[in-house]
Amino acid sequence: MEMLSISKRMMEQVKNRPDIPSRERPPMLRTSLRLLMALACCGLAAAAAQETNYPSKPIRIVVPSAPGGVTDILARALAQRLAETWRQQVIVENRAGAFNIIGAEHVAKAARDGYTLLLSSEGTFVTIPYVYAKVPYDADRDFAPVTGLVRINHALVVRTSLPVKDLRELLALAKAKPGELNYGSFGVASSGHLNMEMLQMMAGVKFVHVPYKGATPALTDVAAGHLAMMFVSVGSALRQVKAGKMKMLAIGSAKRMPQLPDVPTVAENGLPGYEATSWFGLFATGGTPREIVAKLNTETQRVFNEPAFREKLLAPQLFEPITSSPEQFAEFIRTEALKWSKVVRDAKVRVD
Repeated sequence: MEMLSISKRMMEQVKNRPDIPSRERPPMLRTSLRLLMALACCGLAAAAAQETNYPSKPIRIVVPSAPGGVTDILARALAQRLAETWRQQVIVENRAGAFNIIGAEHVAKAARDGYTLLLSSEGTFVTIPYVYAKVPYDADRDFAPVTGLVRINHALVVRTSLPVKDLRELLALAKAKPGELNYGSFGVASSGHLNMEMLQMMAGVKFVHVPYKGATPALTDVAAGHLAMMFVSVGSALRQVKAGKMKMLAIGSAKRMPQLPDVPTVAENGLPGYEATSWFGLFATGGTPREIVAKLNTETQRVFNEPAFREKLLAPQLFEPITSSPEQFAEFIRTEALKWSKVVRDAKVRVD
């Protein structure tokens, strides 16, 4: 492709020289021009063939977190189905560390050919660029959005001993005892942290943040009564709630979940417009040919729309599919970035 660009520039330079009429150009120059045109045509043909034959070699899906989490589970399920369809190896590669930054940077610097993909959560694109003073990638320039995959609704859970039965009573208690109630999260700038920051801003209350290294230890401390509350995925909290070890006051979805029709949303409790969710998406390296991005989009949407795939993977985890066109997904990310950058800025959340 570099040779093609050089050839095109040289042809333009010669073509735009009015002082050298075509009939007066030296024979060698005419021969060189014909050679450059031939090379350009070959380059175009090679590029077109590469896009048409995609994938012609193994694909890697980079997961910027450790094995076993939601991101990893989604990546391995998708990789298996794509490999079966394309009869081409699709490898999941875990590159964990630095709040997803290590894996994201690796994909940002990969070849722009669609053979290195990133499957990541929203933090990589809508919070990390605003939380960290320096990030080694540009979330807009260095990635080509392929499609959203799933959204996970978060629930507000509290310890059973807390004397509240719904969110309104919790907010009233917080206003009566400002700064006395604590909450856990699975890390500074995690979705659990920022969801609570947004709740505090919208409700005009203040809680004390206790960050943990993961959702499980924080959830354990809510169940044990050491923490007052936390936002966590509905699926993660459900077992503890059903066992009577904590109470679920509200869900951060836009509307009630069909699986939990009796649990109200945060918005229903006097905070219209509030949503507490996480989402995951698939990305190629920025500059990947549109034809390849479109093919990845089509195949990924097909997988996530398969009834068997939804029944086996999505439904048990309470994952909500959010597949869309690359353009729709890009617009969704822009909207999310505007929303969460404001929360980060107003809450003064920084990681140095």
